[in-house]
Amino acid sequence: MGRDHLSNDEFFAQLNNLFEHTRTKGHGSVYLTQKRLTFESSSTPPTPTKLADDPLWDTHPEQPLPILIRVSNNKSDKRPGTDRKDVEKVKLSTIVKPDELDVFYARYAEACKAGMSGLKKRDKKKAKKVRKKKKGGEAKV
Repeated sequence: MGRDHLSNDEFFAQLNNLFEHTRTKGHGSVYLTQKRLTFESSSTPPTPTKLADDPLWDTHPEQPLPILIRVSNNKSDKRPGTDRKDVEKVKLSTIVKPDELDVFYARYAEACKAGMSGLKKRDKKKAKKVRKKKKGGEAKV
């Protein structure tokens, strides 16, 4: 796991570039994941005190834990015969300290909204007509 994490500012700059790239290409996906970073790899893991009556005892750490945010475009390989072989896989990650979470999530929400601005609404009427035709065709048989 020797990869370095980006600073929050670098992360947002590259996230915006990734959204812009997928928007201009007209296709592609951006996968966003987050998880609690339980401990730094250089230190020993924290040992929360186990309470007998609390089944979720490990969700109450003594100190707030940082969050690991990851972004990927999920391009796994450059197989011959695919139209996306010119796109390389992008993986970004950053660590958010507990005291910076509110500011980070405000920027994160804005970046995600801006990245989703080019999405098209589904045409529900067309799908409804197709389903209606299928139901109507079966009833006449």
